[in-house]
Amino acid sequence: MGTNYGSQDPFKGPFRSLEELADRISDLLHCPVTIEDSNHRILAYSTHDENVDPARIATIMRRKVPENVIKTLWKNGVIPQLFESEEPVIIPAIEEVGLGKRVAISVRKNNEILGFIWAQVHWDVTDEDLDLFKKAAKVVKNQMLQLQIKKRKSEEDHKEFFWQLLTEHLTDLETIQSQARKYHIQLEGSLAIVVFEFEEDIHQSLERHIHYYIEASRQVSIVCSAIDSNQLILLVRPHSSEAPGKEINDFVKTFVDKLQDRVNVEFLKGAAGTLYKNPVHIQDSYKEALHVLSIKDRFPNEVEGIYSYQELGIYQFIDFLYEKRIRDHYTNQYIETLREYDQKHRTDLLETVSEFLRCDSNVNEAAKALHVHANTLNYRLKRVTNLTGLNFKDPNQKITLYLDLMIERLKQ
Repeated sequence: MGTNYGSQDPFKGPFRSLEELADRISDLLHCPVTIEDSNHRILAYSTHDENVDPARIATIMRRKVPENVIKTLWKNGVIPQLFESEEPVIIPAIEEVGLGKRVAISVRKNNEILGFIWAQVHWDVTDEDLDLFKKAAKVVKNQMLQLQIKKRKSEEDHKEFFWQLLTEHLTDLETIQSQARKYHIQLEGSLAIVVFEFEEDIHQSLERHIHYYIEASRQVSIVCSAIDSNQLILLVRPHSSEAPGKEINDFVKTFVDKLQDRVNVEFLKGAAGTLYKNPVHIQDSYKEALHVLSIKDRFPNEVEGIYSYQELGIYQFIDFLYEKRIRDHYTNQYIETLREYDQKHRTDLLETVSEFLRCDSNVNEAAKALHVHANTLNYRLKRVTNLTGLNFKDPNQKITLYLDLMIERLKQ
């Protein structure tokens, strides 16, 4: 508003709470103010008259910025700008989500985002107004750091408990339930471990985007979380009891797609373990999620669209079968015969069979993948049968051969 705040410190305290600070900023700027945490949950808001926009009313009612507003601010580049800059950001009105003109600034300690201050304005914002906002952010930071100390102590206790669940240090149900009550962690219902693996270690900026998206998505309930180098580990609870497995799968797939799009993360894998009702089995769900990631590394094409242990099918057991084959010195004669024939005649019968089985014996699909005509493929399959005696109509023979072909790849 171009108000002259004078040489005195407009935020000379002490302030007993963030509510007092919100009211002080509001008095100085003559506009409604909200103070939010890094996930856009309201920590404090000032009083206001009746001339406020729908977005502010909905935010106060829900104690969190509405999802449609958050998505629009992401789309318009406002939130990324707040993440990367210490300067106030002026946001024009966005009528379609009921958001009037705003000024916002991130509250941060070094590179860590603690929260945000938002003011609904209706005038041409001056340099003095922006300067006041910067001063307000420093005072709010001090208040938030005091709250954060308490919060972090609680989070550290939670994470230690979570790691004990993951690493088999807690295997007694009664002890687990007692610890969960102590830390106010709800372990009732079906729970699963979800692991997201990045190409590099998760740095602070990426961590902010990760936690922001998780909070904003609300696809599942996040019970606990931890970071281990390049892995984000989540203990999740589905909202639905009708198709909980699908809900977890959809969360993993959507998270991978959205984060790759928003943060430009190229290599990101996601995996979920089995849903268990007994928290003793959280460690099992964690091992299963890690197994899915391992299979994705070794068989990227075959399991590209698979995100959970339940969907792995026979790949759940591929390592056990591999160890047994090695221990028994087993050799699949079909594979050996075709390999020798290919080497001698410079053909690709073994690759042909492998692709045919991978395509579930669908001639047209396999021919397309091999870039040959369907008749050519049928001729090759007939040649395979004549050479080996393999019966492509016998599911037992086909499954065994398919498994041994997968095991062959593990030997490479």
